[in-house]
Amino acid sequence: MTYSIRMQDLSSHSSTYQYDTIFNGLPGHFNEQALELFKFQYLNNTLYREYANLFAASPTSVKVLKQIPFLPVSFFKTGIVATGEFSPEIIFESSGTTGQTPARHFVKHLGIYRESFVKGFEFFYGSIGDYCILGLLPAYLERTGSSLVWMVDEWIRISKHPENGFYLYDFEKLRDVLLKLESRKQRTLLIGVSFALLDFAEKYSMNLSHTIVMETGGMKGRREEITREELHQILKKKLGISRVHSEYGMTELLSQAYSMGEGKYQPVPWMKMLLRDEDDPLSLRQSGEGLLNIIDLANRYSCSFISTDDIVKLSEDGSFEILGRMDNSDLRGCSLLVV
Repeated sequence: MTYSIRMQDLSSHSSTYQYDTIFNGLPGHFNEQALELFKFQYLNNTLYREYANLFAASPTSVKVLKQIPFLPVSFFKTGIVATGEFSPEIIFESSGTTGQTPARHFVKHLGIYRESFVKGFEFFYGSIGDYCILGLLPAYLERTGSSLVWMVDEWIRISKHPENGFYLYDFEKLRDVLLKLESRKQRTLLIGVSFALLDFAEKYSMNLSHTIVMETGGMKGRREEITREELHQILKKKLGISRVHSEYGMTELLSQAYSMGEGKYQPVPWMKMLLRDEDDPLSLRQSGEGLLNIIDLANRYSCSFISTDDIVKLSEDGSFEILGRMDNSDLRGCSLLVV
């Protein structure tokens, strides 16, 4: 059966903060905005300021992006990463695995998150209203606090297509809906966690000519780990598609990157990816292979400068490929896919 949820309707959401300062005027002024944001977060985020002080980094000493300290993503598990004092509209939590401490993201303005993922989707794929949105996200629907579910639910609300919906394990119903949409030549997005897409594709083969299949990563111990390339090959063969799209997001971020095939991700314009060396967190590069640092301008009231555990190959145009994860880092719900 389909799975319905009720989320806060932001159509009438009001906020004193002007979102245009984040999403417009880029990329020409990205560096300027990032430096100004570092100053704002240094002055108003106690946890981040204490971390930056360890590197003798302050608004007076930081002049270029490479001098900004990036907060390790693990801090979202151990403390409250918040810029300013506020009551969050929502707290997103990572999935992780049993026994692990989840990351928690205290979101001051849901409207900023909404604006980010709506503009981000439309930047790559066009109007959400043109699509029927089908979510195959059982692992995320079965818990609370998922930013991914919140995003897809809002896409569904915006789309307003009568066949929109979430699916748990009713693969037969999902097959019937997909075939109906294909017969109508309806543009469709099927976004799903990797293990569920794989289960569905192995049970029902079909030829999807009008459907984008987008995986979010994640075997979550449900199946034997396989490489992303192997996953994509199976999905392409079983579902009759030429390429598999992917979404890269994190609980700690409010923006996403997308791959339209071949595992190469492109961030939205208000994100920037940099590389660091494992033994020198301040040795930053804009291309090559290394550990991924992310600047997310949408994270204004959290921390916009995040140091992840992902090992990537970064191109000079800002696109990146995920090569793996740093040893001893926690397994994450959206990343539990061998690459």
